[in-house]
Amino acid sequence: MATVILGGARTPIGKISGVLAPLSAVELGATAIAAALGRVGVGGEAVDRVLFGQVLQAGTRQDPARQAAARAGIPLSVPATTNKV
Repeated sequence: MATVILGGARTPIGKISGVLAPLSAVELGATAIAAALGRVGVGGEAVDRVLFGQVLQAGTRQDPARQAAARAGIPLSVPATTNKV
């Protein structure tokens, strides 16, 4: 089976204590995942794996990749991995 990457998105970069400060990494990640899916015109059910990068995971609880993917509409049956520092 071939690997196909249809699209990607990243969260915006902000200033410390700026307008993005109230949002969690999971909320920002879910927005980026939903944007990537929207750009290529596929739904969450078409995804078969999520690879999610997060430099610092302190305070995000367990498996931020799974949390962000679920919030973006990807089924819980889809494997999700968080790439760490």
